[in-house]
Amino acid sequence: MSAEIIDGKALSREVMEDLKPRIASLKEKGIIPGLTVIIVGTDPASMSYVTSKGKACERLGIGSETIMLKEDTSQKDLLAIIENLNQNSRVHGILVQLPLPDQIDENLVLESINSEKDVDGFSPINIGRLMAGQDCFVPATPNGVMEMLARSNIDPEGKHAVIIGRSNIVGKPMAALLMQKKKGANATVTLCHSRTKDMEKLTIQADILIAAIGKPNFVTADMVKPGAVVIDIGINRVDDDSRERGYRIVGDVDFEAVKEIASAITPVPGGVGRMTIAMLMRSTVQSAESSL
Repeated sequence: MSAEIIDGKALSREVMEDLKPRIASLKEKGIIPGLTVIIVGTDPASMSYVTSKGKACERLGIGSETIMLKEDTSQKDLLAIIENLNQNSRVHGILVQLPLPDQIDENLVLESINSEKDVDGFSPINIGRLMAGQDCFVPATPNGVMEMLARSNIDPEGKHAVIIGRSNIVGKPMAALLMQKKKGANATVTLCHSRTKDMEKLTIQADILIAAIGKPNFVTADMVKPGAVVIDIGINRVDDDSRERGYRIVGDVDFEAVKEIASAITPVPGGVGRMTIAMLMRSTVQSAESSL
């Protein structure tokens, strides 16, 4: 029996619908939630993601601004722009698209964003609050995974969750969220990465397996426990001459093989990526509400 497909498109629409009355209430009070995205350079993947954010804002009636800077923009100039946005009461969310060019210190930039406007949840203050189990902005992708699990009636409590990938954007915050002592979490978490030995011995134990390693079709059927829930966060381009654009998008999981073993699985595309955008919109609205 094939796995249940966890439909990120449908679930993200649910999140968006839930936001509409909250946005309408804010507008009645004279507040339009505002998100500003800064992108340095013209990385195609980053540009595509930024475009998706802008379209989501437009659909919801959220104020949206994209500041596009040249690849050779100095760190000083970028920090000055962020400081202006920190002081702008009409801006409730500030997001600097990563990665940044080599001449810019990524950590310094993230530290410079006002933690109350850090809707991406990457500032050290929000990361610290997350680890302490306090209310904070949470990185959108792992936050989206938690929302998908909740809306799919998949409770991590008491389950063994195995995460492949230890990035600051996904792997580490994903582990922190799953291990929280609260409803919808309480999982036992194992974090695997490029230096993990005999990874298959760990992944085969997972009740919930989350792949965020950035390698196409890395997770094969023999790595998955029968009946496991498989969450594929990977977005990879692979060459495909049969497609007009010359490539196709695949995840970190061998979807066709693994769906015959798992109890539930997210597709790529149409899975976690859609939820990432939805959670960013929710954080922006939350920030606007906090400004009242």
